[in-house]
Amino acid sequence: MTDSSKKRYWRANLKVVVILLSIWFVVAYGLSIFFIESMNLISIGHLGLGFWMAQQGSIYIFVFLVLIYALVMDRLDRKYKVSD
Repeated sequence: MTDSSKKRYWRANLKVVVILLSIWFVVAYGLSIFFIESMNLISIGHLGLGFWMAQQGSIYIFVFLVLIYALVMDRLDRKYKVSD
């Protein structure tokens, strides 16, 4: 792997990480803190959606984003011919 290829691979990796962490930030803080009043108008069981997102939803989103990261990085590894 050449130096320029390594830099492109690392840049692509950082781009994926920044995008996924930004999504998680928006969900974890934006939806469950800043927009909690409007989200609590929708209820799941006896609790509002804002409370549910703060307690459970952001964790589910994080796990989902980890899965997406693994899939995207697997594709990038094959593209740049990186092996373990």
